[in-house]
Amino acid sequence: QVQLVESGGGLVQPGGSLRLSCAASGTIYSINAMGWYRQAPGKERELVARLTSGDSTNYADSVKGRFTISRENAKNTVHLQMNSLKPEDTAVYYCNAEKVVTAWRPQDYWGQGTQVTVSS
Repeated sequence: QVQLVESGGGLVQPGGSLRLSCAASGTIYSINAMGWYRQAPGKERELVARLTSGDSTNYADSVKGRFTISRENAKNTVHLQMNSLKPEDTAVYYCNAEKVVTAWRPQDYWGQGTQVTVSS
């Protein structure tokens, strides 16, 4: 059984920084990509940042230049460094792992979500 455990959310003032972390646990042979999505109240879930096993990255236009995604391969862990935070970044942030290869068929997994609130 694969689990994604997220940490690092919280309340921060505009212009501040937060670092989210997501660790995938279980007997994992490989992960195609890991990333972060977010969902604000009344809005659909959207991609924030994604990092593939080949080190390709995708960022939402709204976070380019402010957010950075990185990975610790040996720990199946991905981090999201968020700088210059804005009130519109307020959302529940979800970790995602794509095509996780275990002893069973590859599948995607989601974390439970962590709240990020940007407010003065």
